Amino acid sequence: MKAIAVHPGKADSIHLEDVSKPSLDQIPNGRGVLVRVLRVGVDGTDKEINAAEYGAAPEGDDFLIIGHENFGVVEEVGPNVPDTIRPGGYVVASVRRPGSSIYGKIGLQDFTTDDVYFERGINLLHGYLTEYYVEDSNFVFALPETLREVGVLLEPTTVAEKGINHAYEIQRRLKVWEPRKALILGSGTIGLLMAMAARLRGLELTVASLPKPPYRNSELVEQLGGVYRSTQDSDLRAISEERGPFDLIMDATGFSPIIWEAAEVLGKNGVLVLSSITGGDRKVEINSDMINQSFVLGNKVMVGTVNASPADFRSGVDDLIKAQALFPGWLDQLLTTPIHGLENYEEMIRALTEDAEAIKVFVEVNGSR
Repeated sequence: MKAIAVHPGKADSIHLEDVSKPSLDQIPNGRGVLVRVLRVGVDGTDKEINAAEYGAAPEGDDFLIIGHENFGVVEEVGPNVPDTIRPGGYVVASVRRPGSSIYGKIGLQDFTTDDVYFERGINLLHGYLTEYYVEDSNFVFALPETLREVGVLLEPTTVAEKGINHAYEIQRRLKVWEPRKALILGSGTIGLLMAMAARLRGLELTVASLPKPPYRNSELVEQLGGVYRSTQDSDLRAISEERGPFDLIMDATGFSPIIWEAAEVLGKNGVLVLSSITGGDRKVEINSDMINQSFVLGNKVMVGTVNASPADFRSGVDDLIKAQALFPGWLDQLLTTPIHGLENYEEMIRALTEDAEAIKVFVEVNGSR
């Protein structure tokens, strides 16, 4: 069968690889789930792996099948798979697998302390940009028929879910935390999904991003009942004076200096959630005394989040269902850029690198059910 792969460490090595179809007996203890891949979303991670910025092949191979945002239909299951996962049903598999850390042993490998990590399509494990995959049912999540057209958004949704779920979990320390206002930084795929998650929790929504409105992403914010502001027109202090104080700020910009602006405008007892991976060496001057004092006296929290746990996948399914009901058609608008067939991998990479208006690029692998 066909798969889109790279030779890790070699820039622009993306190619079509012939691989064997997987089988249930590759998964021990009768927990195997064989999935026919329908769609795979791609993002900056896939682009950066193709640019040889990171990524490693599984042991014994000189290539890595990329793609971690998957959606498919179950073809076959082992005898010990829960009956919530059935042939013909739709599923999404998670990305990170346990290593040697204690957190992997309790199903929280997203909190691993290991220096070496195992992530499908990213590091040491093959991904999902192929025709079929087989996986342990512990890492497979069922979706209802109603999410057939938008289920490929579940994995990126879990980034938003983990961030907001952990903000609420951290604030259990306060005994009472009733956030009212949320500020989302960034209006790409993750930023928009963060906006959705915040709105579904009843928060007054503001999204701040670089492009000036009106454009598609700003209109999507407004469709949620939120307010969009361009950081070209207003800095975060001005936005906070107009719309704050903010109880929850979530960043998905990839631009680290804005974090320190956000720290200055975070409200008392507020939480600032960081999700951007910034591998550069950018430096800025900050108001360190003021930020430190406001965090100490205001009981504020800044927390980083990466990957997601099973609970985040489950809450992600719930939120996608709610979004479909409350904002019909909104999620579909995120799926801007379909690529038809694995053989069009060059078109996929071009869309990722050149199409500035794309929200979510995704590959239609096996067509419709």
